[in-house]
Amino acid sequence: MSDLFESLKAKVTGQNLKIVFPEGLDERILTAAGRLASEKILTPILVGNIEEIEAKAKELNVSTESIEIYDPNNFAMMDGLVAAFVERRKGKVSEEDARKILLDENYFGTMLVYSNQADGLVSGAAHSTADTVRPALQIIKTKEGVRKTSGVFIMVREEEKYVFADCAINISPDSQDLAEIAVESAKTARMFDIEPRVAMLSFSTKGSAKSPETEKVSAAVQEAKLRDPMLVLDGEFQFDAAFVPSVAKKKAPDSPLQGDANVFIFPSLEAGNIGYKIAQRLGNFEAVGPILQGLNRPVNDLSRGCNEEDVYKLALITAGQALSQ
Repeated sequence: MSDLFESLKAKVTGQNLKIVFPEGLDERILTAAGRLASEKILTPILVGNIEEIEAKAKELNVSTESIEIYDPNNFAMMDGLVAAFVERRKGKVSEEDARKILLDENYFGTMLVYSNQADGLVSGAAHSTADTVRPALQIIKTKEGVRKTSGVFIMVREEEKYVFADCAINISPDSQDLAEIAVESAKTARMFDIEPRVAMLSFSTKGSAKSPETEKVSAAVQEAKLRDPMLVLDGEFQFDAAFVPSVAKKKAPDSPLQGDANVFIFPSLEAGNIGYKIAQRLGNFEAVGPILQGLNRPVNDLSRGCNEEDVYKLALITAGQALSQ
């Protein structure tokens, strides 16, 4: 495991954190939960039929001794969750509807986080991103001052660590969105011991081209500086001007960034998604994520093609976010 995760593991171990996994019967979830529990890193909460999960765990030779298992169909504190959900949805659902909705494992798990019975949630091994994110947006919601959640990747190659955003959620962010993503990505960077130096990317460097697209990024730079005046941030930059010192010296000699950016904010989802996959496939970077940011409590989404190691690592990240919040 990379130093990135060894450091994170050391931070969260012994902090009495609980992470809920709504897909309790999934083999990858079960084996990762068993590992997290046996290493005494955190307490996993699995959602599903208790007998079925215990039988599956036995089959996989996973001990459930330090794992909590909750069944929404037979949960002693369901009345409290239903009442809290009705209140949170502000009259949009009746008590009867709430009982039905909370039988859904993702809604049930998200309510455990909302009601402080768990510190974070990891789902998506068998569910779509929408199934994971929708309950989070309805129940946990975004932090005050944050309009939208966004998705970042930590790009790791040996000692190198970079943050790429938004590569997962917002298709066409406006300047306010980009500023928000920049500030939140800097917070995520610090969680991984990356002191953020933020570059707002475009196909132009400091006005070398003029278009609505470049002006959007330029406006985002000004807005981000207002939101966090102490943050080292600049733009708009072409990638080479943000990353290569000799290019920065020519194209942006007066910038606080001199080819030493480590947090890169892409102007659109297509740019971000293409960018991180190029780095992953051609540059041999490990792409850790997507990590969802901007929510009041941590909720993270697995790929349906994930393996046990992915589940384990995303649980560590979720625990790290819970600790930093």
